Amino acid sequence: MKDKELHGRVALVTGASKGLGKAMSLALAEAGAAVALVSRDQKLLTETAAAICALGADAAVFPADVSDEAQVRALEQAVAGRFGKLHILINNAGINIRKPITDFTLDEWNRVQATNVTSVFLMCRAFVPHMRGQGYGRIINMGSMMSHVALAERTAYCASKAALLGFTKALALELATAKITVNAISPGPCTTEINKPLLENPELAQSFLARIPVGRWGSPHEVGALALYLCSEAAGFITGTDVVIDGGWTAQ
Repeated sequence: MKDKELHGRVALVTGASKGLGKAMSLALAEAGAAVALVSRDQKLLTETAAAICALGADAAVFPADVSDEAQVRALEQAVAGRFGKLHILINNAGINIRKPITDFTLDEWNRVQATNVTSVFLMCRAFVPHMRGQGYGRIINMGSMMSHVALAERTAYCASKAALLGFTKALALELATAKITVNAISPGPCTTEINKPLLENPELAQSFLARIPVGRWGSPHEVGALALYLCSEAAGFITGTDVVIDGGWTAQ
C-alpha cells in the first residue's frame, strides 16, 4: 500500500472508543484518513481522538447510541456538518450477553439484536446517500467467527452475527454499481474488552487458547491492518464477502 493511502478520505467508525473499533480508527488515521468517532462513551472517545491527533490526523467525537433511530438521524447531520462527506463506514458497535437460553429475557435478546444488527441497518440507511457519487466507498460490517460456528450460551450473539452476513451480501449487490464495496470482517478471539470475562478466567482462557491453531489470541492491531487493506484502492474488487481472522479456529 502507498504511504498515506487514505489521504483526503473521511471515515466513520462506530464502537470507536475501545477494542477493535479504536484499533481500526487508528489504522485508518495512520493512513491519512480523517475519522468520525462514534460510541456511547464520550470520555473514551476523547482519548481515541487524542491518539489520532497525535498521529497528525483529524478526528471528531460524536457520542451516540447507534441502535436509536433518532440519534442516528442527528449523527448524520452532525457528521455531515463537520466533514461534509463520507467515504468509509465501519459498523463495529456490538454487545454480547452470555447465558443459557432459558435465562434470557426478551429485553436482553432485543438489546443484542438492536446493537449488533439494527444499528448497521440504521447507519447504512443514513450514510449510504453521502457515499454515492464519489467513485469510491467502503463499508465494513463487523461479524465474528461466531457468524460461522457457535458456542453454547451465545444464542443471541450468534444469531446477530450470522444475520450480518446476509445483510452484507445483499447490500454489496445493491451498491456494486456505485463503486461502494461492502464486506464483513469476522474476528476470532482477540484481546479486547468484550472478551474480558474470558481473559480473566484462567481456565476459560486456556480452553480457548487450546482451540486456536496458531497458539495465541489475536491482536486488535491485526484487525486494524485488515480493515485498512479492505478500505484501500487495492481492495476494490473485493465485495460481498466475509474475511475471517481467527488464527485458524473455523478451519478445524
